[in-house]
Amino acid sequence: MDSAASEKSIIALDDWLQTPAGAYVRAWEQACLDELTADIFGYNAVQIGLPQIDALAASRMPNKWQAATRTSSREQVALGAGKRQIAVALDFAELPFASQSLDLVVMPHVLEFAAEPHQVLREVERVLIAEGQLIICGFNPASLWGLRQGLTRVTRSPYLPVAGEFISMPRMKDWLKLLNLGVSRSHFGCYAPPCRAAQWIERYAFMEPAGRRWWPYLGAVYMVHAIKRVKGMTMIGPAWNRKSATAPQAVPATNRK
Repeated sequence: MDSAASEKSIIALDDWLQTPAGAYVRAWEQACLDELTADIFGYNAVQIGLPQIDALAASRMPNKWQAATRTSSREQVALGAGKRQIAVALDFAELPFASQSLDLVVMPHVLEFAAEPHQVLREVERVLIAEGQLIICGFNPASLWGLRQGLTRVTRSPYLPVAGEFISMPRMKDWLKLLNLGVSRSHFGCYAPPCRAAQWIERYAFMEPAGRRWWPYLGAVYMVHAIKRVKGMTMIGPAWNRKSATAPQAVPATNRK
């Protein structure tokens, strides 16, 4: 996928997110992101892409920025959650941040629509500090939605944006492992069948708790929470004051008779 096709696919995703199914996904991801980011501490956090979701709304970090691509930034500003202004216009493959300068990066549905997903991940690893954290949202190909999308050639009516290259959870974990980004937690959601009408999505609301219990890995959307691990780094604890050892007493080697 070249950069021009990537831009078009991102815009197609923007339009899809305004549908009832898109609203269903946005609601689940917003709730999950609020729960995850509330307990992540630091100073600098960046959300890359998808301003329809305020991924850092619950974050308590003092410095938070919303970033988008250059081409689609004007359209995304109007669609942003709460009409938020895009703070940084960037190329996903060349992040304009200093190395080891960010505590948290959130990327909702960026890798599956990026021209060079591996390069995007390498850039994120570069800008994260040691023990910095990354949250990725993506569509799960191993789901009812993924199956429906796979039948596009037969039905000629895609359910999700066609240009996206959806990445499975095991594949995503392998990519992160190669960059020393250890997966801390993963979440799945949106278990309703691929319906287009809001009333049908609401009717299948009972499948959400059932899916979490009986088929947890088959949700239409997943979220991966990873931490940047630095080899050879050891966390140093506080230097506790210890009492100096008493002078050793002489002990005879043998007992005299």
